[in-house]
Amino acid sequence: MKMPILYFLAFIVPAMMTAVSVPIWRQWCKNTGLYDEPGHRKIHSEPIALAGGLSVMTGIIITIAFSYLALLIKFPDLTIAEQFHYGFGKRFDQLVAILCGSLAILVIGWLDDKNELKPATKFAGQIIVALATALAGVRITLFVESQIFSYIVTVLWILTIVNAMNFLDNMNGLCTGLFVIGAATFGAIATIREQYLVASFCWLVAGAFAGFLPFNYPKATMFLGDAGSHLAGYLLAVIAILPHFYSEKHPVQWAVITPLIVLAVQLFDITQVVIRRIINKKPVYIGDTNHISHELVKKGFRNTSAVALIWGVSGILSIIAVFINR
Repeated sequence: MKMPILYFLAFIVPAMMTAVSVPIWRQWCKNTGLYDEPGHRKIHSEPIALAGGLSVMTGIIITIAFSYLALLIKFPDLTIAEQFHYGFGKRFDQLVAILCGSLAILVIGWLDDKNELKPATKFAGQIIVALATALAGVRITLFVESQIFSYIVTVLWILTIVNAMNFLDNMNGLCTGLFVIGAATFGAIATIREQYLVASFCWLVAGAFAGFLPFNYPKATMFLGDAGSHLAGYLLAVIAILPHFYSEKHPVQWAVITPLIVLAVQLFDITQVVIRRIINKKPVYIGDTNHISHELVKKGFRNTSAVALIWGVSGILSIIAVFINR
């Protein structure tokens, strides 16, 4: 089995698992009353199930479980098996930490969907997950000599991307599509760098969210919810840290800005929104219609067109990032 086929399977299998789990979680939402009700700043006129995050996480966990089992029992290519065994041995603790962090951030989002957590409570939960992830060894270390500073930068990075994706979950498919583009870009870069385990994980999570996209765009029959947007932000922040953008084999120092290029849309949106809210003396956690998606609609774009345009900009930036890393 060659690597391109393996990466294709890493993408398509979780996409299928997510799609298959959607009806199950939709029924669960119906039974438990987990819906997004119509209201202020909402474009839907009927309740929509908030099970996107649960469906995506199902696709991720099932795929990882079967993949690891297949690796332990039998692998068709011995060379690839050795490479992945080496990768698992080197990054096993980090992968466990990422999965635990993913589940934890999913639960925080789910509790917010269910009970509308106080902003301080939700933010405290995000900090705990981000700090635990950094303590587990998933952190920004390049060109950072101080370990304490490394922890601080990593926690701030995870918090920023988690909330940026949460903010951008304001139109059908926007958050989901941006995640797929970002994760696939980091997967492509890791593929180029021959970082097999990282690449496989990036393609896997990209596939899991891609499997949900048809249910979320152009017409949404299910929403990500805070559980899904939190999961998207957390995973995107983490997989932006995992690849080695600078190494002896690839000594281009400015390639370390790759995550900033890939996630430029998310970073721009949260920055301008927070600045506007501060200038207008409004709490930064209170939602409004000043996001880039809303601004495009104000200029005459339809919601679906605005989302597609933002995807396009993110896609172009991602191509630039891949080109830099070649």
